[in-house]
Amino acid sequence: MSRRRRIRAEATAAWHSFLRRRTAVFFTFFFPVLLVVIFGALVRTQPTGGGLFAEPPAYYIPGYLATVVLFTPLSRVGSEIARHRDDSRFEKLATTPLGRGEWLIAHTVVNVAIIGLASLLILGLVVALTGAVVPFTARLALLVPFVVCAVVLFCGFGAILGRLSSTQDGVIAASNTIAFPLLFLSDTFVPLELLPGWFAPLVEFSPLTYFARGVRTLTYEPAITDPYGTELAVVAVLAVAFFVAGAYAIPRTD
Repeated sequence: MSRRRRIRAEATAAWHSFLRRRTAVFFTFFFPVLLVVIFGALVRTQPTGGGLFAEPPAYYIPGYLATVVLFTPLSRVGSEIARHRDDSRFEKLATTPLGRGEWLIAHTVVNVAIIGLASLLILGLVVALTGAVVPFTARLALLVPFVVCAVVLFCGFGAILGRLSSTQDGVIAASNTIAFPLLFLSDTFVPLELLPGWFAPLVEFSPLTYFARGVRTLTYEPAITDPYGTELAVVAVLAVAFFVAGAYAIPRTD
């Protein structure tokens, strides 16, 4: 069996496994939609009122997209590794030609498909429910590499968490502990000027910061003239680094 067929077979199995867990399907799409409804449609932004939601609705699109780009890979890949380890599935996989990197590629492809669909849903809801004005230009298509690179990055991160956590519950707890601070402290929902002066430089160490700034450049009118190449390059480099580290972290059974 060729490498492509091995990856396709594992990806197909992972996709059907995801669809069978209806609770996972529901919350993968429900959680970001809930954020859009609560903060975008119910609370609403106050562009002239100051405070946390003081920017126009389109300013917060990176934050809404970050919920699925961040939470879903961390929890899903980490949980899959913990589940495979608990059920001794890696010992069974060791008897097949499927390598650790191929396994992670297959599950990353599935996550890219899931998160791509969720991102389209979120973007449509933000425009429909909040009245956000998104500049529909040709470079809006660059959202695709931003989302793909970010998913690859956090799939690798999730694989590392799965290796370090001893149980599936431990993976969920660790992923939430990491994801929640990153979500709100990575130039997504909270503008830098609202953070203490001593903390603002620490935002630069979050990989999600570069995703948020790049996406904002593509979807927010006042920022559309800002450069985005640096942010995309940083996310891409980090994606490669975390993916390699994640593939290495997958339990070795040979």
